[in-house]
Amino acid sequence: MRKTLSLAAVVTAAAALVVTPGVSSAAPVSGVRWAACPSDVALPDLECGTLSVPLDYRKPEGRKTEVMISRLASKSQEKRRGVLLTNPGGPGEGLTFPFFLKALGMPRSVLDAYDVIGMDPRGIGYSSPATCDLTEEQMAAGSVPPYAVTQADVRKRADETKKMAEQCLKSSTADELPYNTTANIARDLDRVRAALGERKASFLGYSYGTYLGSVYATLFPKTSDRVVIDSNLPATGWDVEGGRLFGRGVEDTFPDFAKWAAAHPEYDLGTTPAQVRAKYFDLAGRLDAKPSAEGVNGQIFRLLTFTGLYATGDAAFSKMAAQWKALDTGTPLPPEEVPDVPRVESLISGRLHVICGDSEWPSSVRTYERNVAVDRVRHPMFGAAAANIQPCAFWPKPVEKQVLPSGRGPRNVLMVQNERDPATPLAGARSTRRAFGDRAAMITVDQGGHGAYLIGKNRCANDRVSAYLLDGQRPDDTRCAAETS
Repeated sequence: MRKTLSLAAVVTAAAALVVTPGVSSAAPVSGVRWAACPSDVALPDLECGTLSVPLDYRKPEGRKTEVMISRLASKSQEKRRGVLLTNPGGPGEGLTFPFFLKALGMPRSVLDAYDVIGMDPRGIGYSSPATCDLTEEQMAAGSVPPYAVTQADVRKRADETKKMAEQCLKSSTADELPYNTTANIARDLDRVRAALGERKASFLGYSYGTYLGSVYATLFPKTSDRVVIDSNLPATGWDVEGGRLFGRGVEDTFPDFAKWAAAHPEYDLGTTPAQVRAKYFDLAGRLDAKPSAEGVNGQIFRLLTFTGLYATGDAAFSKMAAQWKALDTGTPLPPEEVPDVPRVESLISGRLHVICGDSEWPSSVRTYERNVAVDRVRHPMFGAAAANIQPCAFWPKPVEKQVLPSGRGPRNVLMVQNERDPATPLAGARSTRRAFGDRAAMITVDQGGHGAYLIGKNRCANDRVSAYLLDGQRPDDTRCAAETS
């Protein structure tokens, strides 16, 4: 379907983020019966199955919840070495991710070596979906807070997010809310491993999936095999400080676009990177005062730019430059292909369950007012959005202590990280690298965008990650130079 760019399109693009030693997922579990996937996630060679898991792993014989998984099976029994659990980030749906890894160019050698496993995390998609009874307007707000032009915007947003949190706590799935956490999703992954009859399982995760992978490797050092985490959240995951890093990420990544736009005078956005940056603030201010004919205001424009920086190169940058030019000149925006995203309410509600339940967020609105004031100056392009208040401020305290990456365990974690990433900047990745100590090594890549392995097309990074998944020889900390072709 062809649609004009809208708030819904921008939000859709954006949606596309307690160590209990005695708790184990190693109890006997039944196998998975593979069958056709639901019609809206049915893709070639992909099959699906369900698994019953404890809602609360502290009471493994108590109430159960259900997760759905998918499999892209190896076609070579001779070369197959095990299973590769995957997570695309979000937190979001993951059933189709094995197919898209193949479409992105995952080498045949890796596809032969593993059954690639996807999973909708508990509370999301087809895995016992959560609800907060969100309205269309609340869903349109998405997971990234709006830019707070003034401090009054923080207080207005606080009223809105408090209402969202109250709805979550009164919904039909409110009793599941304390247990839909990253720690329990990691425990679910180990249950999947056991149900598939595997002694160990490898893992590949992006964005939010890096925190999930960190927790999985920490809780299950003996059954996690080769762990690859790409576009890394900080060691504390998507907490209040992790969210604030979006502001840093935009500042890190925007110069790539500014340089490109300055070299393309047909868009008339400036002849130097400094002029392109000035155009950003000019457009944001003008749209704050008067939205475009399509309803794009300054907040949406800033979010549009943030999500636009997820991809790099001529195609991505020309698309964003054309949008800027249309907004600058008051002409119609280029038509945008808007993907249909089913189960949006479950996606956003489930995401809130996870990020709000993983850690304790500040509950004082004044804390967010201070954070916004600081980050509006420190990271002026997007800091006042990244630091704005979330429904997590009005969430109950987590039921168990947050899991943090640990250096205890085998040296089996390989991190991959673009040096310039709008959502998960290098500064956050370095904190995770420090937390893992000798357990981890990190490949940093001289490129922008969100996602390196298979996504960034850097042969140095791609070859090293694929080699690790195949032969288990993890490289030392490495820097991959930029590649122009």
